[in-house]
Amino acid sequence: MFKRSYMFLVVGAALACQAATSPSKVVDGSNNLQPDQQQSLVLKEVASLISNYNYKKVPLNDSLSAVVYDRYLKALDENHNYLLATDIKDIERFRKGLDDDMKAGNLNNVFYIFNLYQKRYLERINYSLTQIDNKYDYNKNESFTYDREKEPWMANTTEMNKLWSQRVKYDLLNLKLASADVTKNKETLRKRYQNLISQSKKLSNQDVFQVYMDAFTESIDPHTNYFNPANAANFNIEMSRSLEGIGASLMSENEYVTIKTIVPGGPADKSKQINIDDRIIGVAQGKDGEFQDVVGWRLDNAIAIIRGTKGTVVRLKLLPKGVSASMKPKIVEMVREKIVLKDQLAKKEIRTYNSNGKTVKIGIINVPAFYIDFNAYRAKDPNYQSTTRDVKRILDTLKNMNVDGVVMDLRQNGGGSLIEAIELTGLFIKNGPVVQVRDTRNRVEVNEDEDPSVTYSGPMAVLTDRFSASASEIFAGAIQDYGRGLVIGTQTYGKGTVQSAIELDKVINPSLKEMITALAKKSSGTGAESKFGQLNLTVAKFYRISGSSTQHKGVMPDITFPSVIPLDKYGEDTEPSALPFDMIQKSNYTKVADLSSVIPQLTKLHEQRMASNANYKYMLEDIADYKKRAAETSVTLNEQDLKKQRDSEEQKTFERNNLRRQALGLAPLKKGQTRPKNEDLDFLKMEAGQILTDFVNMEKAARYTNNMAPSQP
Repeated sequence: MFKRSYMFLVVGAALACQAATSPSKVVDGSNNLQPDQQQSLVLKEVASLISNYNYKKVPLNDSLSAVVYDRYLKALDENHNYLLATDIKDIERFRKGLDDDMKAGNLNNVFYIFNLYQKRYLERINYSLTQIDNKYDYNKNESFTYDREKEPWMANTTEMNKLWSQRVKYDLLNLKLASADVTKNKETLRKRYQNLISQSKKLSNQDVFQVYMDAFTESIDPHTNYFNPANAANFNIEMSRSLEGIGASLMSENEYVTIKTIVPGGPADKSKQINIDDRIIGVAQGKDGEFQDVVGWRLDNAIAIIRGTKGTVVRLKLLPKGVSASMKPKIVEMVREKIVLKDQLAKKEIRTYNSNGKTVKIGIINVPAFYIDFNAYRAKDPNYQSTTRDVKRILDTLKNMNVDGVVMDLRQNGGGSLIEAIELTGLFIKNGPVVQVRDTRNRVEVNEDEDPSVTYSGPMAVLTDRFSASASEIFAGAIQDYGRGLVIGTQTYGKGTVQSAIELDKVINPSLKEMITALAKKSSGTGAESKFGQLNLTVAKFYRISGSSTQHKGVMPDITFPSVIPLDKYGEDTEPSALPFDMIQKSNYTKVADLSSVIPQLTKLHEQRMASNANYKYMLEDIADYKKRAAETSVTLNEQDLKKQRDSEEQKTFERNNLRRQALGLAPLKKGQTRPKNEDLDFLKMEAGQILTDFVNMEKAARYTNNMAPSQP
């Protein structure tokens, strides 16, 4: 039986606080960022939780330290563009000591490495600014190596200067190919580099801590993750598909926090005073709060004070689009509301297929994630948002429209809630097991759908790609194991591990938390409550009801499409720290149908179509072109050669896109003409619907549907 409390597991742990006693070594030329006691406390707690409760038993030793060191270095300077060989020699002494630092909560060495990196970063960008006014010869036959991951570290500044002079030349050449205005191009590039310096100087110790914690946790396994408070909030927004705020998306442009989209029906929309590209220069809380100037702020810091609890008042000081900064700003007052991100929810469409003189209607449901509003669910809100509730409403609508089959499109669906994977499967089957979960003690729990009702019992297919992961793989695997429907597409990601979200505020020793909170209040001068972030800890492993793990191998489709996403670059089997594939005993379940005899017939029909299908041919050419480009590490700096190459690629893309349109019965586009907004060129989705249409028309499918029909309400 599935226990809803499983995903809300909270692990308690005691901790002795021993914060870093001295600051990290000063690195002139950097922000000289320093860790704080709160981060020291979090590091020790996370290290303890991972050591004691993570599914993968990895000791904190010198071997792990070396892996964390390499990951951290790669995260900072993957392409060897900033740090010198002498820098690497300097910091190599930390390679085998990070494990001891974790246990002690010591972040000094970690911050020293970052500050050294930032010093080199700022040196490189500042040097680039000095190179913009150079006279470059674009007729020379030389090249710029932009991918240096496998190249040695630069020996000295002279070598590094040569590389970055080529980088500046390449950036100017790109601008030159787009515009002949040399003066304007130089000014554009100068502003770009100055913005990079500005953004680097806005980095905080939280940014450094997050990068390092990513390196640490992902060295254990790819899905154990620490989120600092800001990232934890964003993670939970992703899970719930909702937030509390003004209903607008923001971007940082030229030091201004700028409105980029407005959610229909949200506070910003209802105010009738806020428009796209308006700039926010001040934010105030409540009707009488003082304005805080947010010009030049980091975007995430500005967002943090614009968002807020539903029902509270926020006032924005705005400069409308196109208005000079010297003009008087307008002030807009709004009451924050709960905003449902509707563009990220499940959606439907209906496609019609002509088959043997008959019209077949296929409903296609795009499921972007397995989301649930945990807070609303915990509060017993009867209208809480979830994938299953949304899909059920869509299925009811599609049944009323008499569709002949349903395709569940799970492409790009990275997963989400385990609860939702189980309950969504339950819409298509009678009661029975859906997934097995094995914990750190090798105890296996079978999670079942206990509801005997079936929302939709007709023919169905699940469309997957390489980025279908986790909960998507549970759903697709269960549908395949039951013989309930076809799985079409490409091999899925292979993420078969269970994470538990641990709010660190709830597990850190209360007396230590009070002490750190008091220090944080004293240093900041505010009464803000200290937040310690969230740890998503791998605590178990998923297994299909057939006994196979989804880990590492994912779900193999019944009918395979070529993968546009490179299988050798993305997927669990490309992750060095990933857990292996294995098997356990199968669950006790009864298949709905055996599709093994019908799949070869459907595959044959699919392959016959593809043999003469122009779009299929173009897709294979795209895949080949991508592989060729992915293998390249340098680019020519000869203007004529680069222009010829770019023009050829642009023309090839233009012609191929029009050939695609022609194959779909659409009118070709002229140069510069954009594709109509609602036009759908998703060839793979169309073919998935066609395969299901073939299935609907087969005698076996008719018998299959009849067998299922009595269970449909």
